[in-house]
Amino acid sequence: MSVVKEKFGTTKCGKEVYAYTITNSNGMAAKIINFGANLVSLFVPDADGNLEDVVLGYDNLEDYYRNESFFGATIGPSANRIAGAAFEIDGKQYHIDVNDGENNLHSHMEEGYHKRYWTAQEEPDSLTLTLEGKDGEMGFPGNKKVTMVYSLSEDNALKLSYHVTADANTIVNLTNHTYFNLSGHKAGIIEDHLLRINASHYTPVAAGSIPTGEIAPVAGTPMDFTEMKPIGQDINADFEQLKLGKGYDHNYVIDNYDGTLREIAEAYDPKSGRRLKAFTDLPGVQLYAGNCVGEEIGKENTPYGPRKGFCLETHYFPDNIHHSNFPQAVFGPGRDYNAVTVYRFV
Repeated sequence: MSVVKEKFGTTKCGKEVYAYTITNSNGMAAKIINFGANLVSLFVPDADGNLEDVVLGYDNLEDYYRNESFFGATIGPSANRIAGAAFEIDGKQYHIDVNDGENNLHSHMEEGYHKRYWTAQEEPDSLTLTLEGKDGEMGFPGNKKVTMVYSLSEDNALKLSYHVTADANTIVNLTNHTYFNLSGHKAGIIEDHLLRINASHYTPVAAGSIPTGEIAPVAGTPMDFTEMKPIGQDINADFEQLKLGKGYDHNYVIDNYDGTLREIAEAYDPKSGRRLKAFTDLPGVQLYAGNCVGEEIGKENTPYGPRKGFCLETHYFPDNIHHSNFPQAVFGPGRDYNAVTVYRFV
């Protein structure tokens, strides 16, 4: 196991950004930059041992300053959507960036954690990234100390560990926004990938992809991934929820959630034989099929676009602050934020 550090670019304010590549004895390698704590590349062996980069991303820092689709991004302090770009904690109203219609998406497009400079410390099999968030930053209360650790194991598991302390009650709901294509990031549409999600319920949305507050069964609907099926099998079905998201862009409610680490999803690519198993101790996972990814050029001069990668974003449910029946992502004195997500390739 080793970590190799190389310069990746220089920030607009003159700080050097580095790429850190963690490699195990199987040749699996994760490349992370300390700008945005972004996962840039993930080389994974196929059924015959051939390595391919299976995540979408960019070759240069300049593109990560843009990164409108959040390729590989660490999202914070609040992932996904908050209705009306406002919330109340302890009787006080807070207003945050209006950046998705009348709502808030992923905290802030330019000041969110995915475009922040993180301090990095490498170990033989891991990379620890830290930053500090100031009270009032992006409209969120509380001074925060944020730690994220990427680690790679010999059994081809990429582990993402998060820890946040705050000196006031605030929303903390981090996620990673990596887009997977198990055939390789250059391979095109992912609709033939097979997917299973251990969730018999999901949270339906209204216009603007804001949850209604309902926790609805997937049985008998195109939202059902309780058994393996191709992502594209029902993605264009005549179903209101899919029309609202232009395909899958929905939070799934993990079965038997109890705060412990458990397997929550499995994806399989018939072409390469790569199989991904996802684990988390969080209550929800957002399946996003990349429906709204714009036409652009990614790594190795590769054309990216809609449905060329899929995301499994583990998190607390979107807009949970406005729905008391959802698990709450308010943390502060006496309640630190801790979360683990693992993507293991078998």
